[in-house]
Amino acid sequence: MPEHSAPEVVLPVLDGEDPWTDEEVAEQRAELVEELERMEKRIAESEAELAELLQGGNDGAGRDPADVGSSNFERDQELSLAQNVREMADQLRLALTRFDQGDYGYCEVCGNPIGKGRLQVFPRATLCVTCKQREERR
Repeated sequence: MPEHSAPEVVLPVLDGEDPWTDEEVAEQRAELVEELERMEKRIAESEAELAELLQGGNDGAGRDPADVGSSNFERDQELSLAQNVREMADQLRLALTRFDQGDYGYCEVCGNPIGKGRLQVFPRATLCVTCKQREERR
């Protein structure tokens, strides 16, 4: 029985960049998967901490107002951090979906290559530098 290998994935590069090797492509996908697993673990931990904060912070009666304020601040910080981690996990899921569909490495806005260097530093990127800068100026 002939052995079937996974289809070769070709990721785009910018002019002047070396093409992706098969090993680099495999490492890039593995990096996305590992990072998503770390984010999902952080989300679970954060949700547990938040549940603990919410359970302990319901009754302000008899507590020093500074303690109540501190608890509220801590809860708000935890909510903000949890939201940031969820957004990063969503970006990773999108990057993995694009990888599996053959769109990874192409800018979602203009369709040009994002660039090997950018993706190696920021694997969940879905925008080229130009489109990202344009987005941030808005």
